[in-house]
Amino acid sequence: MRSHHALAAVLSVVALLVTSCGGGGDAVVGNAGCSGSCAAAGTSADRLSAVDVERVLAQAIAEASARANPATLAVVDRTGRVLAVYRMVSATTTVTVRSGRSGLVGGLEGLALPSELAAISKALTGAYLSSEGNAFSTRTASQIVQENFSPGEVGSPAGPLFGVQFSQLSCSDVMTRESDGSLGPHRSPLGFSADPGGLPLYKAGVLVGGIGVVADSIYGLDRNVDDIDHDDDEAIAAAGAIGFEAALDRRADRILVDGRSLRYVDNVDAKATGATPSFASLSTSVGRLIAVNGYVPASIREGARFGDAVSGIRADTVDFVALGAHVLVDAANKNRFAPRAGSDGGLTEREVRELMRNALTVAGLARAQIRRPLGTAAQVNISVVDTKGELLGLVRTADAPMFGADVAVQKARSAVLFSSANAASAIAALPTVTYPTTPPQTVALGRYVSAMRALLSLPNSLADGTAYTSRALGNLARPFFPDGINGRAASPGPLSTPFVTAWSPFNMGLQQDLIAGALVAAVFDPTTPAGSCTGLPQARNGIQLFPGGIPIYRGSVLVGAIGVSGDGVDQDDMIAALGLQRGAAALATGLNHAPAAIRADQIAPLGEGSRLRYVQCPQAPFINSEESNVCGAL
Repeated sequence: MRSHHALAAVLSVVALLVTSCGGGGDAVVGNAGCSGSCAAAGTSADRLSAVDVERVLAQAIAEASARANPATLAVVDRTGRVLAVYRMVSATTTVTVRSGRSGLVGGLEGLALPSELAAISKALTGAYLSSEGNAFSTRTASQIVQENFSPGEVGSPAGPLFGVQFSQLSCSDVMTRESDGSLGPHRSPLGFSADPGGLPLYKAGVLVGGIGVVADSIYGLDRNVDDIDHDDDEAIAAAGAIGFEAALDRRADRILVDGRSLRYVDNVDAKATGATPSFASLSTSVGRLIAVNGYVPASIREGARFGDAVSGIRADTVDFVALGAHVLVDAANKNRFAPRAGSDGGLTEREVRELMRNALTVAGLARAQIRRPLGTAAQVNISVVDTKGELLGLVRTADAPMFGADVAVQKARSAVLFSSANAASAIAALPTVTYPTTPPQTVALGRYVSAMRALLSLPNSLADGTAYTSRALGNLARPFFPDGINGRAASPGPLSTPFVTAWSPFNMGLQQDLIAGALVAAVFDPTTPAGSCTGLPQARNGIQLFPGGIPIYRGSVLVGAIGVSGDGVDQDDMIAALGLQRGAAALATGLNHAPAAIRADQIAPLGEGSRLRYVQCPQAPFINSEESNVCGAL
């Protein structure tokens, strides 16, 4: 373990000693017992009240004032409803996208964005990445989306959630717009944020929302995890979260992924002293609440209690009651994505329901990767789509991180799109993408089809019916090919941009180019109607390029896909794979995985003998069981 992790641990202990003497100490110590069921058993107090929001804002404003660094602040509830946005006098009104890599041109690099949208995106990221079992921040997000994990570790694969920043988009048909009268989960104006300054908020162990802060003019990320940053955005957010902190045992720096501890916050020593002024006592000379078109009026609102129908998420009462499942509901309290038959005739309603049931059952047996305490069950979101990308069902476990609802669908749709024989023609037919940079950058999407065919030496690639999982697609979308071999910087994956001249988390390649037009349009006009993010019906909320999306076949015919997201990428893969395998066996209707002969793991790029990965399951993955190699028979 590197020295910066040791220092982070020391700082965490110091923080515990300080808070145990006041300033929210009960909340920090008392919430360590929650592991996924506190919200379900809670009361209406398990939400952010208007008084809570005022306290969070006042504490953050006091810290920003002490640092002489005026900020824009946002608070959201657990399903992304914006509860308040406050701008201090003289705070920057725009931020510029910068990855920290010098000399790059293209994509979103250099784009100026409204600071209030950045603050909302940070707050929502802190809330959506977290749960009762894990507390992740936007600094955590930064660590898991870059070209190496951890950033700077040359020779290591890309971050485990590589590409997740392009989820929760305004154009999604899963994430909603409150301005349309819809309940949560709500959209993020900029997708997920990797810029430090976004933290989750808790009450007695229950995740109730997030805070996001913008005090500087750069919307970026942390490219060096080997040092301890002094970041005002993060310090101000941490001050706002006093009394609403995550338990120390749940924070990212207590959670290991691939043997590495994650990051939560760096140096957040408070500079504010004395009692925090009440929010009501703040004068207009300090700042004011602002309205954000499409998101929030210039007022303070209270959050919804997660699990109540008004939040948009509640316990299922029809299909999966015995499994403790939860569903997404509309304003009439109706399940938005109840199991139904495919629009293409490929899957029956009974088959969809059985696949989801078996995936839920596997999740209940699986040992979570990114949750504390150790040995608790995985918490995930599960989706099934047909070959047209129609969402046939979406269900979740009680404490699954909110981001996974959108991502599970993205994964399933990615598997369907790229496994379809019309993938090449559909992508190549899309209009050229133009980024509003100076000068404007244009991208012809057909270039990715050509690059894939050239690298794989398959002239009919994406038109030959090869079965692709989201893991296999991720192999082809990294800036180094093979993934993590930095010495191959001149040879990016065919779905990526070149690392040396162009790549950053803001200029990734096909995944970003597909949604760029819809993303930029919604940023500059938040009332832009939701529709397709990509122009591709099979990928209407975008694609996702990390494990958990697997195509479904009946014999050798593609009929749909299953997507899982929430609690560790190998767990996602396993729950999707075994859910499909066991559901198909129970149904005995001919459903199964793709025939081995057409799977992407039959492809050996570069002629070097190594093959693309299709599915990868963890060793000894089940609670109270030593069973291993559970996916060996797939």
